[in-house]
Amino acid sequence: MIVEERMAAFIDSLDRGNTELLNTIEKEALEQRVPIIRKSMQSLLKFILAYGKPKNILEVGTAIGFSALLFAEYGPADCHITTIEKYEKRIPVARDNFRRAGREEQITLLEGDAMEILECLEGAYDLIFMDAAKGQYITFLPQVLRLLSPGGILISDNVLQEGEIIESRFAVTRRNRTIHARMREYLYEIKHHPQLETCILPVGDGVTLSVKVQENNNKD
Repeated sequence: MIVEERMAAFIDSLDRGNTELLNTIEKEALEQRVPIIRKSMQSLLKFILAYGKPKNILEVGTAIGFSALLFAEYGPADCHITTIEKYEKRIPVARDNFRRAGREEQITLLEGDAMEILECLEGAYDLIFMDAAKGQYITFLPQVLRLLSPGGILISDNVLQEGEIIESRFAVTRRNRTIHARMREYLYEIKHHPQLETCILPVGDGVTLSVKVQENNNKD
């Protein structure tokens, strides 16, 4: 864990939980060993939703739809969520969860390769949540920046790889070295990109918060 386990457990113990349906879906996911966002990440997202009140939200990586439903439940009543998923076994589960919540009209699920879909999307998003294949974050970034509105927030989850991100590539198992290298490249890019102001937080498995800087912010 990034944060000491006892401290993380204490912080999570203070959480007031979610809606009954979200709690049920979370319990089902844990029983079936389907990864969903952690308690600490849920709290951070709910804070951002309450503070920023994003109306147009894009999610890259739906899984079973838990985080999309969290956006719908705790975001503005008139917000709309577009979410992308290519794993065929999870798509029907996500659709069923959206139906259970009565959110089919509020959440648009796009099926297929994220890069191909991102290239076809238009419009501007107030909040973009990246929670897909970690080795592809750097590939998605140009399209994500194109779609992010000025002043919009880009949230990237699971960026510290259980702490392995600070290790030498030779200390990482061979199968994870490509992801390790690409995530390091991604973190450097979003920390140095002229269009972004980014902070990296040890929340959950590591998260970055990036704001797309208004053009006139860099002018004298």
